[in-house]
Amino acid sequence: MGILNGIIGNASRMDPAAAAREYGRLLARGEQVHAAYQLVRDAFLFTDSRLILVDKQGMTGRKVEYHTIPYWSITHFSVETAGTFDLDAELKIWLSGSPTPIAKQFGKGVDVYEVQALLSAFVAR
Repeated sequence: MGILNGIIGNASRMDPAAAAREYGRLLARGEQVHAAYQLVRDAFLFTDSRLILVDKQGMTGRKVEYHTIPYWSITHFSVETAGTFDLDAELKIWLSGSPTPIAKQFGKGVDVYEVQALLSAFVAR
């Protein structure tokens, strides 16, 4: 199910410890990964200080863009749960100074309420 979700654009849960090992070079000293989600090649990590979006580009995926979003720059967010016919959930994040949200799809195996709780805790600091 994970590969199928990735192909159609849905994220699946990734072990935070595995994400910390794989993307450890991106983390500041003492920074911890609390949750991570994986697409086929892309990923996004919720750390204790920021959201990190990993965008692998090109045919080989050797070129990678790492996008850091400090939680303080998030003005608001929405979580849409999966429905009967729409089997995926969606997260939208609006950043200060940008009218267009960042949108991510989650497969039905992802607890979207956990994602909402993480963002609520980190954005409210």
